[in-house]
Amino acid sequence: MLFSLDYKSRLPIYEQLYKNITRMAALGAAEENEQLPSVRALAQELGVNPNTVQKAYQLLERDGIIYSVPGKGSFISENINALSQQKEMAAQKLRDAAKSALDCGMPREEAVRHVENVYERPASTETNETPLR
Repeated sequence: MLFSLDYKSRLPIYEQLYKNITRMAALGAAEENEQLPSVRALAQELGVNPNTVQKAYQLLERDGIIYSVPGKGSFISENINALSQQKEMAAQKLRDAAKSALDCGMPREEAVRHVENVYERPASTETNETPLR
């Protein structure tokens, strides 16, 4: 698995990990039941505190993106509903943002252009992200 983190970002590392793993699961880059690296191994690879990775894994498990098997590790969930819920939450945030843009007089074309820019720009160029495995 390839994780990209931006160590200069204001977004905490655990949230970046959460988003990376969620994105990989949603896009099919991580297969159902695929084992994730152990907390210690991933922390060492990324050069972060194991508690940071553990927090990300706990949030992912809470949201049904991954599941843990004692003594075996953490795995990508088969639960498609969890990903559907994530997509619906993202859609609601997008609707809220569009309403906010409309309320402040932003023309539709400008709002659409902003959304298209996000989809056209590769994730690694949005910030100073460093791709890691």
